[in-house]
Amino acid sequence: MSKTTINDMTVGSPAKLIIQFMIPMCLGNLFQQFYNVVDSIVAGQFLGVQALAAIGSTGALMFFVIGWLNGLTSGFAIMVAQSFGAKQYDRMRHYVAMSIYLSIAFALVMTIGFSIANEPILRMMNYSDEIMPAVKGYMGIIYMGLLVTVAYDALSAFLRALGDSRSPLYFLMISAAINVILDIVFIVVIGMGVEGCAYATVIAQAVSAFLCFIYICKKFPILRLKKEDFRISLKSFGKLLGLGIPMALQFSITAIGTIIVQGAINIYGENCMAGFSAAGKLQNIFMTVFVAFGATIATYVGQNRGGGKMERVKQGVRCTQYMIWAWSIIDMIAMFFFGKYMTYLFISPSETEVINVAVTYFHTVLWFYPFLGSIFLYRNTLQGMGYGLIPMLGGIFELVARSVIVTLVAGRTSFAGVCMADPAAWIAALVPLLPYYFYIMKKWKNTNLPGTQTPL
Repeated sequence: MSKTTINDMTVGSPAKLIIQFMIPMCLGNLFQQFYNVVDSIVAGQFLGVQALAAIGSTGALMFFVIGWLNGLTSGFAIMVAQSFGAKQYDRMRHYVAMSIYLSIAFALVMTIGFSIANEPILRMMNYSDEIMPAVKGYMGIIYMGLLVTVAYDALSAFLRALGDSRSPLYFLMISAAINVILDIVFIVVIGMGVEGCAYATVIAQAVSAFLCFIYICKKFPILRLKKEDFRISLKSFGKLLGLGIPMALQFSITAIGTIIVQGAINIYGENCMAGFSAAGKLQNIFMTVFVAFGATIATYVGQNRGGGKMERVKQGVRCTQYMIWAWSIIDMIAMFFFGKYMTYLFISPSETEVINVAVTYFHTVLWFYPFLGSIFLYRNTLQGMGYGLIPMLGGIFELVARSVIVTLVAGRTSFAGVCMADPAAWIAALVPLLPYYFYIMKKWKNTNLPGTQTPL
């Protein structure tokens, strides 16, 4: 094992470990966001408002599809992290092998299913006939690339489970650069339209997955799999799916809520679609810090739970909460004062109606960022401890809250009314998460849990 790549998070200062792990995670998430953001920038600047509306409005649907695979592989990686924390390396490699089987199977089924259901889904989202061909073509290409998407998600999740958050970042930086170059070549030089953005994204993701695979083979002997590791075990499948499915469902349930909101936004026309898209992408960039904290705490908790060190779990959660509150304040200030000017990345300053839509969204939701950040903390903490049901329930609460707001206000009030669906969802998600976290910690406080008793 290389000391420079393996990171044992069961020893050392929790705050220092979390920050050191989080920063590369955050940068990696930024580059992950970069794929779709660059697509939107190039489309908005070179193809116009309609193209920005077409590509940008697919964010919710992409979150649904890709979020499922990301949640699935993240759930699988928790078993890997717990096995690593318990120093059970043979079991760890077996879980990696079983995860590969499951990841490929889900990606193939989703590729076929979503390719067939592409247009019916888009019709349900109220896309106009003018935008439909572009959106359909874009998403069709994304669906065909799901195998490379799940490949990168799984491989990078395995690396993070062992405490390596830096290596996936480097690969994403390379692929992000490739994505930018290909976007310009396909759209500006060749003139492929929005489909060119999709091809650029898939090719760039394939590069990051390939690099991640080569790196693991050469630098991580602890993850080198043998023939016996691939012996199918229904019990292991059950354990992996017991964590992976709830996490995937949680992502997808949340995404369904955002799809419902997007469908409501589409009613208000292309300018609202474009403005909402630009605002959402800017917000996602700033929210990557929350996502990084969440992924970090999942790995941290998974390793320490596997090692039976529940007091360290509590310490890590507490210091992470303070850091999330601090970042929330920074986000609120940035969006309130500079959100308008940042939208110029996506659209010309002359498109005042589109920009005003984005500003309306910012000023409606930014007050609730502390709630949003806390969702990632407590949801991932529970998942890292092996509790998948309550985080999924939090996602259901989100869905219900968004659906209620959209049902009550869509088409009946201004655009700002629909914007309230997001804050309502963020608050609702915490309703099951917070009480259950404190219940679990109180339960473990009175329990002496040796690492040998960790249920792997």
